[in-house]
Amino acid sequence: MAFAPMGPEASFFAVLDQHRASLLAALRRGGGEPAGGGTPQASRDIYYTDSQLFGNQTVVDNIINDISCMLKVPRMSLHILSTSKGLIAGNLRYIEEDGTRVHCTCGATAVAVPSNIQGIRNLITDAKFLLIVEKDATFQRLLDDNFCNRMSPCIMITGKGVPDLNTRLLVKKLWDTFHIPVFALVDADPHGIEIMCIYKYGSMAMSFEAHNLTVPAIRWLGLLPSDIKRLNIPRDTLIPLTKRDQMKLDSVLKRPYVTCQPFWRKEMEIMADSKMKAEIQALTFLSSDYLSRVYLPNKLKFGGWI
Repeated sequence: MAFAPMGPEASFFAVLDQHRASLLAALRRGGGEPAGGGTPQASRDIYYTDSQLFGNQTVVDNIINDISCMLKVPRMSLHILSTSKGLIAGNLRYIEEDGTRVHCTCGATAVAVPSNIQGIRNLITDAKFLLIVEKDATFQRLLDDNFCNRMSPCIMITGKGVPDLNTRLLVKKLWDTFHIPVFALVDADPHGIEIMCIYKYGSMAMSFEAHNLTVPAIRWLGLLPSDIKRLNIPRDTLIPLTKRDQMKLDSVLKRPYVTCQPFWRKEMEIMADSKMKAEIQALTFLSSDYLSRVYLPNKLKFGGWI
């Protein structure tokens, strides 16, 4: 059952359709196939069995990751569920493991990312693209501006900063199932770039399971450091890079996968040379709804991603 068209006319998505065709062609050349299936998992409140021993949830997460790595099995094989913090909105329907039917909408509210991604089934969408939004505040602003409806059919998802396991698994599942273009909207700072790299290439902590969690086809939609100059964003709305920022940026620039991304490297070098960073909110200097009304639609229509 298809979703009723509510967004822009079909010609708006011409460049997106071309991008998807190139992605599918690359998959065919590489022999890539959609991943399927999954195994039921049992929820265990490990932290609360001895909260004084563990101290906090992060300690438990790190222990579970270490055990998964030591045994060389995915975390899901340990039958441990983690609570999701991510949100999803847009043209997507699915059935959860217990039979609950979930209908994500393009309205002012979002649906929590499921805790058992392997258990969801019967996913249906006619979305033209998936937009990963770094921060919850930006995600909520886009919902308030009715961006999801105006760009329908589409899907938006946020991990509220550094993404949790379930948000990453859901992005991966949506890519494997539908092979629609996936874009990242992050701050033009080293932290935002790091988060985007986690979705695309994986994290150090979960590197042994990167093939189950990453989507190499993700493209950087914004905010690009080069956009700051192009849009004449005033310098007083920018933020100087801290010493920690500079160390993070240097670290990312030295990673092997950056050598395969010359356009990403160029953007990071622009940031390094300017010694300034910018949050997505800097675009509000141009107008309060510039992000949803002008910036993102133009990027999507004319292929402004790298």
